[in-house]
Amino acid sequence: MSFFETQTWNGRIFSGGWREGDGGIADVVAPATGETLAQYGVATPTDLDRAVTEASQAQRVWAAVPFTARAAIFRRAGQLVEEHTPEFISWLAREAGSGVGKAGFEAHLVASEFYSAAAAVEQPYGQLLRSGKPRLSFSRRVPVGVVGVISPFNFPGILSARSLAPALAAGNGVILKPDPRTAVSGGLFLAAIVEAAGFPEGLVHVLPGGADIGAALVDHADVPVISFTGSTAAGRAVGAAGAQKLKRVHLELGGNNALIVLDDVDVEAAASAGAWGSFLHQGQICMTTGRHIVHEAVYDEYVRLLSEKARHIPVGDTGASDVPLGPIIDERQRDKIHALVEGSRAAGATISAGGSYDGLFYQPTVISDSQADHPAFTEEVFGPVAPVIKFSTIEEAVSIARQSDYGLSLGILTRNVMRGLEIADQIPSGIVHINDQTVDDESVAPFGGVGASGTGARFGGAEANLEAFTETQWVTVQGEIERYPF
Repeated sequence: MSFFETQTWNGRIFSGGWREGDGGIADVVAPATGETLAQYGVATPTDLDRAVTEASQAQRVWAAVPFTARAAIFRRAGQLVEEHTPEFISWLAREAGSGVGKAGFEAHLVASEFYSAAAAVEQPYGQLLRSGKPRLSFSRRVPVGVVGVISPFNFPGILSARSLAPALAAGNGVILKPDPRTAVSGGLFLAAIVEAAGFPEGLVHVLPGGADIGAALVDHADVPVISFTGSTAAGRAVGAAGAQKLKRVHLELGGNNALIVLDDVDVEAAASAGAWGSFLHQGQICMTTGRHIVHEAVYDEYVRLLSEKARHIPVGDTGASDVPLGPIIDERQRDKIHALVEGSRAAGATISAGGSYDGLFYQPTVISDSQADHPAFTEEVFGPVAPVIKFSTIEEAVSIARQSDYGLSLGILTRNVMRGLEIADQIPSGIVHINDQTVDDESVAPFGGVGASGTGARFGGAEANLEAFTETQWVTVQGEIERYPF
């Protein structure tokens, strides 16, 4: 039987092996065609209770495994992702509407997460502390127990793996609830990787399902840490529910990211970067360039070039061809995108390219003559839409960029990189790219936003991941029992 044979997982959840969920089954649907690709098992809160109990037991065994053995398992997991990348790409293309290039990049990131986790288990996990007493005093990082991971549909593999792998590296068990629209590429494929790599049975559970299973996971008394990636509105609800339970909740939420284009740029290169930032994966990325803030001296040429690029980017069924852009995930999201575009048109903006759709295929869209209060400029569109606004002074550009409540990613294009850094210092953002657009990710770099874009520890890099998925424990050791006056 080949890896990830459909008959092994079809209609099942992954919880102590492959088995049926108490919630029955649901279809895996290709958004491009409406075709049913397979079925997944639907989990219930009863399944969750069983999974948490098993993960808690397996976690204690896992935490005691020598780090050399754990590192070997993570390396094997990374190798398995690389070996089966074509199959992973196929699922991302059909189930998530990913272009082949985007899917390949995502597969590479997933493998990197497991390799980085292998390195992380070999790193120091504490520090010696000074003490006023004659004793050894140190702090160390210890596992929290069981981590709950709730991941979205847009980059389903990496946005699951970037919490799954480091949480396991920190010695925890994991309950993963993928978005039901991408239950395979965001969950069941990773379950097969975990199983084949040799992680202990019961340590990782993949429980696809609806909002009820997500709410139960956040509410569960024996899941002390939640890692949630999704919309800001949903994140507020998750954060509030977790606070009631005194949980640590890491929220990586939305963005309306600014790309500031100064007057000294190579405009062709700038438009290329802007097109990638706005149109990659149909704009369904939290880091998507949602606001193009362009100096008046290059504004007209930038709009012309960006519109030209938008009109020539093929859109189609990524599961059947290697077109770069695929479908919007569902009708609800498509209608939200179109309402924002039409709302901006009604407010006085110009649709310089796109602005139309066929089924779930939305054309790359450029909106010129944008104003800071136009709907597509002020809100996170989560679609292939590039609103462009003009500025005349640096102070004006900074003011426009700061108007958003979000603070995830910022790009600044200029030949004067020090001036770019000076501008970046004035705009709150968790990520800054000088001379690049707003979309990027690496397993070794801390990732996260400020303001409405998120709260909690960053993802990425040994230090950030330890902060996210462990507790700090203070330990002292002395040779004799301390004498007290009582």
